[in-house]
Amino acid sequence: MDNFCPIKRFDHLEFYVGNAKQAALFYSKGFGFTNTAYRGLETGYRKASSYVMEQGDICLVLSTGLTPDHWMSQSVLKHGDAIAVMALEVPDVASAYRESTARGAVGAIPPTEEEDKYGVLRYCAIHAYGDTLIKFVERSDYAGSFAPGFEPREVCKGNGVGLQTIDHVVANVELGAMNRWAQFFSDTMGFDLLVHFDDQTISTEYSALMSKVMQDGTGKIKLPINEPAQGKRQSQIEEYLEYNGGAGIQHVAYATDNIIETVSKLRASGVKFLRIPETYYQNLKERVGKIDEPVEKLAELGILVDRDPDGYLLQIFTDPLEDRPTLFFEVIERHGCQGFGEGNFKALFEAIEREQARRGNL
Repeated sequence: MDNFCPIKRFDHLEFYVGNAKQAALFYSKGFGFTNTAYRGLETGYRKASSYVMEQGDICLVLSTGLTPDHWMSQSVLKHGDAIAVMALEVPDVASAYRESTARGAVGAIPPTEEEDKYGVLRYCAIHAYGDTLIKFVERSDYAGSFAPGFEPREVCKGNGVGLQTIDHVVANVELGAMNRWAQFFSDTMGFDLLVHFDDQTISTEYSALMSKVMQDGTGKIKLPINEPAQGKRQSQIEEYLEYNGGAGIQHVAYATDNIIETVSKLRASGVKFLRIPETYYQNLKERVGKIDEPVEKLAELGILVDRDPDGYLLQIFTDPLEDRPTLFFEVIERHGCQGFGEGNFKALFEAIEREQARRGNL
């Protein structure tokens, strides 16, 4: 297929939150992000406040509506604090919008230009699963700190914990919607199916899910899409859909090149992770082969390991970041392996179910 919608990279993820000032402090103190730019009342913007948080090549934007009727405020009322916008940098916004909408995407923001002394920023957006927007951003003619209207700053300066890039972004959708959204990314943006996991691969005694991983032509943008499968009890996907008020982004995986150091720093700052039983680490090297990291340290931190023909990976998952059991983060370190920890699905699912049971939601 022709590369009709080329993508350079993840540009940013925008969270709509109830209190962006407090959220900026949370992501700074907890996850090591630094607030590098700001837009709000002090800069002359009267509708919302936004804090740009950066670490490595990762950019998060935390935004709060300043009135009850603002769309961000309405989003928070429905979904809680959530990732509302997944922004992708493209070489040509007009082309990305034209090609994607011609192939079935529903436009949300037509091609738009904003200008200041640093140049011209171009963007547009299309609708995706739930109320999520996919935003296309063109930065070739813009040299400012983030976007026109934002002022550079360095407040809530995080120390960094070694998070480098966005590895993948995972969505949960309703039963029966996974194939439709996989086809959406194929049709409108030229993505290909990387791997499909059925309900036999990701299941326990009580619940199951199905997943398709879509990726762009470069392999830089990986978007797994999960849907629930029939089970004896409520799955993690159904719990998410209930408390999120529908489909949306479930978790973001951040890559690091030293997961032991990163997770140690995160734990020291108060970040909580899913609990993995000690039995998981018995005979670990026999199951996954030679790895460079000491198993005792992985067990102490609760880090999971998996291998495919190309190498191995290490991964760990935080508890939900908010009171609603919806959004969480993953930290991942890859050593050749480009999979998603298929060998850990059962251990991970059981760990999630234990937390669901504690919440009374299993």
